[in-house]
Amino acid sequence: MGKNYVGCERNITLIMDFYELTMAYNYFKLGKQDEIVYFDMFYRKNPDQGGFVIFAGLQQLIEAIENMHFTDGDIEYLRSLNVFDEDFFAYLKDFHFTGTIFSVREGTPVFPYEPLITVKAKLIEAQLIETFLLVTINHQSLIATKARRIVQEAKGRAVMEFGARRAQGYDGAHYGARAAYIGGVAGSATVSAGKDFGIPVLGTMAHSFVQSFDSEYEAFKAYAQIYPDNCVLLVDTYDTLKSGVPHAIRVAEEVLAPMGKRLKGIRLDSGDIAYLTKKARMMLDVAGLHDCKITVSNSLDEYLIRSVLEQGAQIDSFGVGENMIVSKSSPVFGGVYKLAAIEKDGEIIPKIKISENTEKITNPGFKKVYRLIEKETHKAIADIIAFHDEVLDENQDLTIYHQLDAWKHKTLYAGTYEIQPLQTLVFENGKNVYPYYSLDEIRAYSNQQKQLLWDEIFRLEYPHLYYVDLTQKLLDYKLKMLAKGKKGH
Repeated sequence: MGKNYVGCERNITLIMDFYELTMAYNYFKLGKQDEIVYFDMFYRKNPDQGGFVIFAGLQQLIEAIENMHFTDGDIEYLRSLNVFDEDFFAYLKDFHFTGTIFSVREGTPVFPYEPLITVKAKLIEAQLIETFLLVTINHQSLIATKARRIVQEAKGRAVMEFGARRAQGYDGAHYGARAAYIGGVAGSATVSAGKDFGIPVLGTMAHSFVQSFDSEYEAFKAYAQIYPDNCVLLVDTYDTLKSGVPHAIRVAEEVLAPMGKRLKGIRLDSGDIAYLTKKARMMLDVAGLHDCKITVSNSLDEYLIRSVLEQGAQIDSFGVGENMIVSKSSPVFGGVYKLAAIEKDGEIIPKIKISENTEKITNPGFKKVYRLIEKETHKAIADIIAFHDEVLDENQDLTIYHQLDAWKHKTLYAGTYEIQPLQTLVFENGKNVYPYYSLDEIRAYSNQQKQLLWDEIFRLEYPHLYYVDLTQKLLDYKLKMLAKGKKGH
């Protein structure tokens, strides 16, 4: 599929669970392949017990669906399994997606249980895109969310993504850097992400560079002579305060100053960050290097960043690697893809999944989701899920209901709120109609949408619970289906 995946050029159509194919074959043999169905992609829990998720990965999903096809090699492999017949292979040979997809715009803060993506398509088409839809959105949404949490705790200081070597594979490094940029990082050390996405690439030296010279001073001097305009020195190879910082100051005075240049920064990658940065700052200031920045790295996450800043650490920017690129503290994003309705003779028939686990009960039907904005504060009140053909009127009172408990409800009064649709049309009858947004545009949009939400939603501990409610019509229908399901129908 072209260059969508870094490191090689390959078709990703077979990145699917095998049961997608066994179900598709069953539908094909029964003549059900052209039946129209509706699927919702949503998730149930925020990562890290947080209060939000940043929706990401849509552009790669669009590219994957546009390029979806079964190659001769794919079909030959499937033939070797001795599970399917030649009629099915003929069907797959001409396969392409012809359905309609609605999606939340990339970069939007989103919440549990609301439809992020709605697929209306022929049954086999809707089924076969499930796995790569989930892996794409789950991965990038997870990393964008983790990045947002880390960036917010840096309190305006730049955060750089340094995680490629700890990422779970090439794609994890490449697209993880993209997602982290949406989440707010200033740049990435991953060069392919700079090339393909325009992300600023950042990096200076490793400890091996310093060790390769006869002395630390000689290493610093060599680097300064080659990069006098962007000289950032790694000062913790031997002894940060007794060796590294003094040698950096000496290079600033003996090498850079005669060229009319300034030492841009130092970096620490080990030790007691709070203590060392405070001492280093004092030493730099005494030397007149007030403008020399201090960058730190070394297994940082949002909690450690918050802690060292509370301790008065003198830090201007952070480099964050493994804890961001794999979302180490919460490495799985549980997005799911569930059947919501089928269409028969032009009628949309809602479907529901019932479970003893309340959180696994789905919302039935072809739906739309909206964000309700309070006019007085211009802050979001809640999101509301409605049937696709329901008309919501800002000039009328609107009561919104908890997803299962009708007694939990809130009434918004006419003229006090605005309604913003969250989903937009992405594919129409197989054609991509979604505007192309640059990564900087997606990032700016995400920041703008964050301003619509109360700060309490973004707390690390015990964040404010943002409501995703139902209209009365949808709730009543859901409860009716649940009652019917309990009777064994």
